[in-house]
Amino acid sequence: MGECQPTASGQAHQRHVGAVARLSDSAATSAGGIVVRYEGGQPWLVVGSRRRERDARTWTLPKGTPESGETTHETAIREVTEETGLQVRITGPLDSIEYDFFQSRRRIHKTVHYFLMEPTGGGLDQHDHEFEEVRWIRFDDAPTVLTFETERALVALAGKRLAAPTQEAS
Repeated sequence: MGECQPTASGQAHQRHVGAVARLSDSAATSAGGIVVRYEGGQPWLVVGSRRRERDARTWTLPKGTPESGETTHETAIREVTEETGLQVRITGPLDSIEYDFFQSRRRIHKTVHYFLMEPTGGGLDQHDHEFEEVRWIRFDDAPTVLTFETERALVALAGKRLAAPTQEAS
């Protein structure tokens, strides 16, 4: 046991030496997409950047939090449209990624559901304030552009799926 600390009521409270404040745990879900277009037969995808801390910039895939009553598909389409300025449609499901982060003394376990998408209209110049910059990059450049390993791995998986020959019904 360590020293006594007075509480708000004035009573002494024994504090354990080395005690750590407890974090509360919670879960969060988001949805987003890998928007794909082809140039010269090569796939390109949309990424966005935002500033974190003073000097850090992250490059990530578009994604966001559901609004009340939205399905995962609806969230993915809305968030990708808002963050990129592109009108999109889902062409197929992708895997989900999971990670933990800390916010206001809470550990949050986040699951993000991703979809393959294609642009149907709009333009990158119409993106919202969440990204400072939005741009197309080649799939081959994703490993050096994207900040987070989970997203780099997801783009690699999407690239393999796009390169796989489609099975035609006999």
